[in-house]
Amino acid sequence: MENWKDIQLEYDLLDFLKRLDAQKNQLDSYRPIPPTKIKSIKESLDLEWTYNSNSIEGNTLSLMETLVVVKDGLTIAGKSLREHFEVINHTEAIAFVEDLVQPNYKLYKRDILEVHALVLDKIDKEIAGIYRDGSVRIQGANFVPPEALLVRELMDDLIDWYNTTAQKLHPIVRVSVFHHRFVWIHPFFDGNGRTARLIFNLLLMSAGFPPAIILKVDRKKYYASLNASNKGDYAKFFLLVAQAAERSLSIYLGGLDNTLHSYKPINDIVNEPDVPYGQEYVSLLARRGKIEAYKEGRVWYTSKKAIDTYRKTRERKR
Repeated sequence: MENWKDIQLEYDLLDFLKRLDAQKNQLDSYRPIPPTKIKSIKESLDLEWTYNSNSIEGNTLSLMETLVVVKDGLTIAGKSLREHFEVINHTEAIAFVEDLVQPNYKLYKRDILEVHALVLDKIDKEIAGIYRDGSVRIQGANFVPPEALLVRELMDDLIDWYNTTAQKLHPIVRVSVFHHRFVWIHPFFDGNGRTARLIFNLLLMSAGFPPAIILKVDRKKYYASLNASNKGDYAKFFLLVAQAAERSLSIYLGGLDNTLHSYKPINDIVNEPDVPYGQEYVSLLARRGKIEAYKEGRVWYTSKKAIDTYRKTRERKR
């Protein structure tokens, strides 16, 4: 993994990043956003963030059960105490991360350790907030994390890279590389995935984006793209993160300008008048990030406007 700083971007991703920048600029035009206007959106995304991040790691609480634990403090019959603590801890870690968010945020080791301490609070305090001092192996991964003696040096290098050289990269790119490298170092005995996604979103939000939520249904794709990144191929991971970012941007913008209703399942959109493409083709465009689209569960949503924009861009290129 010596080539992790040698970042190569594909042409399609550059187009995608330009589209995300345009959406972010549109979101910025609403700032300062009154908290009451986005309260329900933020609460919904925070809940999804906790549910999906925990589910990726094996937590079996459903979205509604997660809501009950967060909002009402109730326990769910048949679910382990650890699973309840994972929900509570992650919710508290989100609040801590959101308090850290600020423009030009500088990443510090102490923030990473504090986030990890919150993730494992009430679960395993002996290792919470402490770099591992022994070897680990990751089931299903195509690599073995570095030996414990190297963890501190590798993490210091990663933090230094993020605060300096990485600032020249697009925010989506630099937070994606940080996330992958963090998971590759695997600095803790437990809680690496949750911590990586929390810090990754701290960095993304400090760059002015909403949190990007990796969905439970994309778990296999997520791990496969991380494994590809271990071999120096970041393309699939960049695409996955960019799609997650676009989903959150679309939800925020749709709530602010009341256009979220214009996004419909691809199944429905292709049956509207003057849509020149079939379901299979539009689905392919969405999966490859070539049109504005976002995912809910396993269903892709897009708008007629997004398809028209793609068609006009394609005609201009001809």
